[in-house]
Amino acid sequence: MKLQDIYRNLRRDLRWIEGELGKSVETEHHQLNRSATHLLEAGGKRMRPVFVLLSGQFGRYDVGRLKEIAVPLELIHMASLVHDDVIDDAATRRGRQTVKAKWDNRVAMYTGDYIFARALMIASRIGEPAVHQVLSRAIMQMSQGEIEQIRDFYNMDQSLLRYLHRIKRKTALLMAVSCHLGGLVSGADPEWVRCLRLYGYFVGMAFQITDDVLDIVGDEKTLGKPAGSDLRQGNVTLPVIYVLQRGSRKDRRLIANYLETEGRVGSIEEVLHRVSRSDGIGYADRLADRYLEKAMEVLSRLPGGEARESLRLIAEFVGDRSY
Repeated sequence: MKLQDIYRNLRRDLRWIEGELGKSVETEHHQLNRSATHLLEAGGKRMRPVFVLLSGQFGRYDVGRLKEIAVPLELIHMASLVHDDVIDDAATRRGRQTVKAKWDNRVAMYTGDYIFARALMIASRIGEPAVHQVLSRAIMQMSQGEIEQIRDFYNMDQSLLRYLHRIKRKTALLMAVSCHLGGLVSGADPEWVRCLRLYGYFVGMAFQITDDVLDIVGDEKTLGKPAGSDLRQGNVTLPVIYVLQRGSRKDRRLIANYLETEGRVGSIEEVLHRVSRSDGIGYADRLADRYLEKAMEVLSRLPGGEARESLRLIAEFVGDRSY
């Protein structure tokens, strides 16, 4: 199953939003124009705009109004990726050079700032204070999540709760907000809006847990970046946390040596091999499945139709992403 198949009934509106994304970052400043469009040209799943559009179908569907939310949310996501690649010193994303690799850290940071600013300018066209409160709170919490992640680089003493709190802010929050605001600006029933936000949160949590598993067991062609990128940068994810807490003494010592020396001692390939063969992968998969079950449960409270079916299929896609 491909996301493009799920998006079929949104194809026309998504093409329009894709065009609006391109227009939104255009500037007469030649350097900034090139760097701001660089990541956009690499494509992407566009899950956040899709969540906005599908959630908007539970109210008065107006794509002209919904795009004023869908475009800013995707821009916020893009800006955070540009900044992330500076923090992570990442050379590739989505199979091509990152902005920081193609230019430098300074260009990347100001490019991310510019994209953030453009997102807020577009969102300002929606004249509902509740929308801006939700959006500004989300950006604030995302920033806090990024600081927490940086603080925890190479930290081997992390709990499951700490990890879940971090990925909520890193990924799940923006997906939840996409569903929430899609329903809100379309005037959907408040209880349906609440269910949509919960659905986005649960799917977002499952998506990030699965992403963290894929980073360990996937390959560069599938990931669009080198396998093990998280651990190479010091980001300790759920499968690694599991092995540190419940793995064999030999595996715990191997990973601890790697983390305590910030990667200077030990082989990243050996660490990835041990984690990929551990029960940590199955544990993470099961936790992701539990979040998806919760997503399906809240989805069942929404009225039936194409929108609910598409949201169900997206949740299934998240659970079926190939290793």
